[in-house]
Amino acid sequence: MRSLRTRLFVILLLTTGLLWLSATVWIFLSTRTEVERVLDARLMEAARMVNSLIVSQDMMKDEGESDRPAQSAMRIPVLDHPHYDRQLSCQIWSLDGTLIGKSDSAPDATLAAHATGFSETVINGESWRVFAVENASLGVRVLVGDNLRIRDRLVNDLVKGLLFPALLIIPLLAVLIWLCVGRGLAPLRKLAGDLAAREASDLHAIEDLGTTREISPVLKSLNGLFTRVAGAREREQNFIAFAAHELRTPLAGLKTQAQVALASDDSAIREKALGQIVAGVDRTGKLVRQLLDIASVEASEGGKAVGSFNVGEMLASLAAELRSPRTEAAEIQIAAQLFDLRVALEPGLFRLAARNLLENALNHSPPEAPIRCLIERQATNLVIAIDDAGPGIPEDEIRHVTERFFRGRHRVAAGSGLGLSIVECALDRAGAELQLHNRTEGGLSARIVLPQSLVS
Repeated sequence: MRSLRTRLFVILLLTTGLLWLSATVWIFLSTRTEVERVLDARLMEAARMVNSLIVSQDMMKDEGESDRPAQSAMRIPVLDHPHYDRQLSCQIWSLDGTLIGKSDSAPDATLAAHATGFSETVINGESWRVFAVENASLGVRVLVGDNLRIRDRLVNDLVKGLLFPALLIIPLLAVLIWLCVGRGLAPLRKLAGDLAAREASDLHAIEDLGTTREISPVLKSLNGLFTRVAGAREREQNFIAFAAHELRTPLAGLKTQAQVALASDDSAIREKALGQIVAGVDRTGKLVRQLLDIASVEASEGGKAVGSFNVGEMLASLAAELRSPRTEAAEIQIAAQLFDLRVALEPGLFRLAARNLLENALNHSPPEAPIRCLIERQATNLVIAIDDAGPGIPEDEIRHVTERFFRGRHRVAAGSGLGLSIVECALDRAGAELQLHNRTEGGLSARIVLPQSLVS
């Protein structure tokens, strides 16, 4: 059931119907109990009235009033209601078992054999509720009975009187529920219409004016999404613009050097131009690789460990890889404790971060000063530090160096301003943290902070 309106309609209709059914059952049971109590009281009153009439008649005979002229019989009109006519049946029995009198609707067999009180009996397949009054002084017993079939019919007619209006009202109630649910969902339809009418480039927040409280959380979430999408879109636009600028500069330089090499007959000039072309290709290749690295890191889910790896061995592999084309680069020294350290996180992300940090250290350190990879254990974290002897980072630039394409005052020709940005993004995805500190003795300490939970 994908329609919210249909779902709400069904829920409300079923709930209303269940409540109505429960109320009907409760009314049926309470009405039946109350009607039986009323009819029992009527039986008692009828039996006692007949008994009092017999006593009164006997007293009149004793006072000699039997010679008085007979009064004209008074007929009580009977309403035309065939279901309940002659519901009460009366019998007068002598105590020796002789039937003295009975009403027209009463059966010939005795309604009850007990002396006084209520009882139920079955006569000719009919169930009766009987109240008996025994008058020992007159030697008679008065029995007044109710046919239970007629009683049940009375209760059922009362319940039907309640059900028939309900059956007529339920369809009308269903229509009203459907219309009310539709009207209640009108703000949601309006919101959907506003979103459908928006341009794809319109990422402004939706105004929360007069919106229902139930829709407000949706609006807040949508506005938050619009803000995040606008930020991501702005970053992508800036990234594309910066990348185009950074690529255009070395490509223009390559073209210029190629033209110089073609136009010159001097072998020295030609060789110098070709060397500049090789260096430009290296810088351009590095920039392209870093751009691809950023795209790869941002597209990865991150945070998922796929087994553990030895940190020292990975750093040694990166050191050998980075030093091979750099014969005059600084030496990379790896602490022995790192070869005993295994961590459980995404190895590709850690390798990418460590490679950029080592490459950054090699670009800024003098050849005679070694680059040291150290380990430091803290209470809750483990720190892998890569210390160099370069110029460091000015204090006012530390908070900006992880921004894309930011190149500070101590930039080098081989840099593109993406390395530390890649490191921060990769470590964040891996569940680690990058910290940068200027060393008191000179140089920069780039620190990879790992939670102890990742150390295996």
